[in-house]
Amino acid sequence: MIPLQTDRLVLAPLGAGDLNAFVAYRRDPDVARWQSWTPEFNAEDAGRLLEGQPADFPPPAGEWLQIAVRDAASGALLGDVAVHTSADQPDSYEVGVTVAAEHHGRGVAREALGAVVVALFDDHSAHRVTATSDARNAAVARLLTRLGFRHEGRAVEADWFKGEWTTLDSWALLSRER
Repeated sequence: MIPLQTDRLVLAPLGAGDLNAFVAYRRDPDVARWQSWTPEFNAEDAGRLLEGQPADFPPPAGEWLQIAVRDAASGALLGDVAVHTSADQPDSYEVGVTVAAEHHGRGVAREALGAVVVALFDDHSAHRVTATSDARNAAVARLLTRLGFRHEGRAVEADWFKGEWTTLDSWALLSRER
């Protein structure tokens, strides 16, 4: 169920009040480098994303949901966790996380993504949760490893992404592996 609460964070639906902070960290070139958007992401893009958000957690089959990660004390938006429900496999989800650069290195991504993964397994009977990362993104590889994800494979220069061939790593965690 959303909202989810951890010691330091509240994870809840993104709202109109998050727009400026959401756009700001998505426009950061260092953050956008590993993501599907570019630093040209703007308020109009954010508005369309917010309008198209499903209301449920987890989202309906085939859909993505961006969940706001907020500081529990101040309410400030620190980032978001993405959850995708597989359209083809039952009880299977893909996750991702984005944290504003000024909050990197504080365990925010681990705490937020960890809470979502636990909720998927414990509250929604997930069988399998997966993630995909650029092989050059060592920080995400460390994060997923710390959360118990298993490195399943590497697709070498398999994705034409932002004007270059990139290598993708696939990660997974099964309910029985937790």
